[in-house]
Amino acid sequence: MAPEGDAKWAASDLDLADRLGHVFAYPVLLEQALAHRSWCSEHGARESNERLEFLGDAVLGLIVADHTFRMYPELPDGALSKVRASVVNARVLADLARELEISHHLRLGKGEDASGGRDKESILADTMEAIIGAVYIDGGMDSARDLVIRRLAHRIRVAVGEPGESDHKSRLQEEAVRLGRGVPHYEVQGSGPDHARRYLATVYVAGERLGTGDGRSKKDAEQVAAQVACGSLEAEKGGDSA
Repeated sequence: MAPEGDAKWAASDLDLADRLGHVFAYPVLLEQALAHRSWCSEHGARESNERLEFLGDAVLGLIVADHTFRMYPELPDGALSKVRASVVNARVLADLARELEISHHLRLGKGEDASGGRDKESILADTMEAIIGAVYIDGGMDSARDLVIRRLAHRIRVAVGEPGESDHKSRLQEEAVRLGRGVPHYEVQGSGPDHARRYLATVYVAGERLGTGDGRSKKDAEQVAAQVACGSLEAEKGGDSA
């Protein structure tokens, strides 16, 4: 049974559906995928996108794992895991959401909107997962796979060709040790309910804070923080050589 919705809202998102490449039998699913909890709290009994986000996360992970497993039979399990982690993370999903111009269609509460919520990595990534969940419910696994592979196949190919490039923690540790600064230290804090848990990681090198990162898991957050720290070290080296 299709959820209840507002037909005029569905019509306003037809251009987004076109960019997604999916014709929704139940456009209200797309509406729900775009509804942040801050908006729902201002509009009574409207259901937020959190349940669709939960489903979309699982569907996305399965599609990427299945595609990589079938397309690259030579990859060992460790490399498969690294490829998946390099594609299924908040940073990549937020980039994908920006490519699709999802921010223009987000339904945010007034406070969240005023605080820059339309460009927050966590909100964009969560919404992208919710949209994948909505496409899966509406059109099944084939429709969800078509969306994911069309948008992420290139990133998967890059990750397979350069698996080490996605492991920012290893790169940071190698560079820090090479510079005589010892092993990086990470501090991670979690926030939010269990079904929508977020993590903020901070990485220190020789006692100096070099980067922070946000993610849906501790590993994702640490990888983002390490990537920022790698950039900081590169900037330092550039300044020293100037």
